[in-house]
Order: sequence, then C-alpha cells, then structure tokens
Amino acid sequence: MTTQTLSKRQKEAVPQGIATKQIFAARAENAELWDVDGKRYIDFAAGIAVLNTGHRHPRIIAAVKEQAESFTHTCFHVAPYESYIRLAERLNALTPGDHPKKTMFVTTGAEAVENAVKIARAHTGRPAVIAFGGAFHGRTLLGMALTGKVAPYKKGFGPFPADVYHVPYPKTYHGVGTAEALKGLNQLFQSDVDPARVAAIIVEPVQGEGGFYPAPADFLAALRALCDEHGILLIADEIQTGIARTGRMFAVEHAGVVPDLVTMAKGLGGGFPLAAVTGRAEVMDAAHPGGLGGTYGGSPIGIAAAHAVLDVIEDEKLCERAETIGAMMRERLTEMARRNSFNAIGDVRGLGAMVAFELVKDRTTREPDAALAGRLVAKAQEKGLILLTCGPDGNIIRLLAPLTIPQEQVSEGLDILEEALAEAVSA
Repeated sequence: MTTQTLSKRQKEAVPQGIATKQIFAARAENAELWDVDGKRYIDFAAGIAVLNTGHRHPRIIAAVKEQAESFTHTCFHVAPYESYIRLAERLNALTPGDHPKKTMFVTTGAEAVENAVKIARAHTGRPAVIAFGGAFHGRTLLGMALTGKVAPYKKGFGPFPADVYHVPYPKTYHGVGTAEALKGLNQLFQSDVDPARVAAIIVEPVQGEGGFYPAPADFLAALRALCDEHGILLIADEIQTGIARTGRMFAVEHAGVVPDLVTMAKGLGGGFPLAAVTGRAEVMDAAHPGGLGGTYGGSPIGIAAAHAVLDVIEDEKLCERAETIGAMMRERLTEMARRNSFNAIGDVRGLGAMVAFELVKDRTTREPDAALAGRLVAKAQEKGLILLTCGPDGNIIRLLAPLTIPQEQVSEGLDILEEALAEAVSA
C-alpha cells in the first residue's frame, strides 16, 4: 500500500463529504505517527483532542486487552456491569460542584449533546435551547442546529430542529467582549424567545472549531447568574476542552463556574469511542426509565479505556503537564510574532495545551488570511508535522499535542512549524 494507491481507492469508495488529509496511518506511538510510505510525523492534532494520553498508551492498551478477555459487549440495558457504575462514580466526583450527580454514557460527542438537551427539556418542561455563533456541537440534525457555523457543517442539510437560537460568543481579539455578548443574549430575550421557554444554554468554555477562543471568566459567571435568574440549565460542552486538555480536568473550572450538565467525549476514551453526560442528580433523573441510553452506550471496552485514562492523568500529572506544554507553545509563538518576518501572526491564545494562533493579512485590520493557513498546514505536513485549522474563516492554526509528548518532540514540532511558516509567508 502507498499513499498514492490509497488516495485513489478512497476517492472511488468513500463519499467526498468525508474530508480527510492525505496521511494514511500505518502505526503510531505516543506523539508520533508513521504513514504507509514510512514517513514519520509529529502529531499536533491528537485525533482532534482525543489522544490526550497519546497514541497507544501502554496502560490503556493493557486495560482494553484485559476487558476483552472477559466480555466485549452485553448492552448495559440487558446485562449491566460494575465498571460502568464505577466510572460514573468517578466522573460524578471529578466534575465541578459538590452536589449529588449522576452520569450516563453514550458513544459520541454528538450523542452526549443530544442527550443533554433531552434531559434539560425533560427537567424544565421547556423546548428552547440557546447556543453561540461559532459553536460546534456535532453533525447530527440537532447537533447541526446547535452548531453556529454554516459551511461546511450545515450547508445543504436543513431544515433543522426548531427552537434553537444563536447569540454572539465573546471574541476579544475581534472586539466582542463580555458586555457585547451579554447584550446579544438580552436582545434575544427581547425579540425572539421568552426566557421562560428556554430549557438550556449550551456553551464551550473554549470554542473548538470556532477558533479556540476562551470564554472570559466573567462571561461564564454572568451566564450562570442569568440561568439561575430564569430557571435555565447551563450545559458546559467539554467534548474538546475536557479531560485535562486545558490544565484542569474541565475547562470551566478555570472560571470557577459550576454547570448543571457537562458533556464529554474525545479524550475520555483515550482512542476508543466513549462519551458521557454528567449532571445534577435531580436533573439527570428527569427522564423516564427507557428514555435514555443506546445499544453501544458505555461499551465495556471504552469504559475500561476511560478508567485507564483517568489513572494516567492522575499518576502522570497530565493537568500540570498541559500547563507546561501550553506555556512552551505560547512563549515560542509569541516570540515568533514579535519578529517582522512573522507579522502575519495576529494573536496567540489558549488555555493549557489547547493553543492557537490567528493568521492575518494585516495586524491593524485583523483581516483573516485563510490562504496562508492552508499553505502553512501543507508545508508543515511536507516536513513531518500534523496541524489543524479552525475558525469561521479557516485562518486559525490549533495545536493539540498529546499531553504525554516528550519535551524534545514539542521543541521539534515547533521548529518545524517555524520553518514551515517562514516558507508559507514567502511563497
């Protein structure tokens, strides 16, 4: 097999709607990946924040093998198992707040979001949900309705479920702060939906696909107060931000805000499909028996992997490691941005090891430069570094290295990034 032959086979067998890079994986270890041609890459994507514990962490692989020797599937509805209950107990303890909580497991982040909305509607008896411009909450119909970006996620796929509303998300680099975002929310209440009809507000503490914009702490605190005032539930979507990525187990902890429901996936399973909703016990119990669940929800294999993930995060101090990696990345990028040769770097931001920089045509106008971002990603790939873009204009580069990456590979990856950007700027 070669990249060339697999690319041709993919084009003939797989729908074009499933967009991919042309890096066909053969094997991977921690923060390194080798393609079918034998080329080595440093992975600054981590499966889009799934591999916080790296590719094939030995403890996760061992846990999965051990579980596979016992059983691989029963369906929790048919024959439940202790490991599911124990993981629920662990997440009940780890999520923000000291109130009683309960947890359910599903397979994907989109499922977690949909179930959080179902639970919120069941608890409040209200239909409406508020999300934010630039948000990403999945590719299911409700997930797309909640997502605040048309292309490529919503274009041509409507109509979408009703009673979903969008308001501005704080983007301080682009002049939208807490006051402006809250003004948009109050305007929504005045012109489009009575807050008494709103079941939930769902927010990413750091927008992922939307551009890695961290929500200001005072904004999240204001959301919490507003939800309390109107009897609305606050859902923290921690699918990309959670599981130690930002230097806390959950990003909302940076603001000291306690949500009513938390959705998680990605890093939770360490490379195996698993997602969860954790929330206040009285809220989680609002749905009637049989109203929640799914055939593969809480797969024994995914559950076993997640237990190992949580053990690795604690034993290897990955929250602290995320802070170290992130500081190293931001320092290097900020130093690059000071040079005239890299004046296309308009902004460097992030929490923990969820880091991004914005590429612009002009630092004064802050006009996005998506073409430069595309050239940078391509140049980096040629040199053996996997990068991802994000943001509504596709001009933001996000860095999501595994939290287990060795220090020398962080440096190596940043060296490649710098070389690739220099070439992309001069191209």
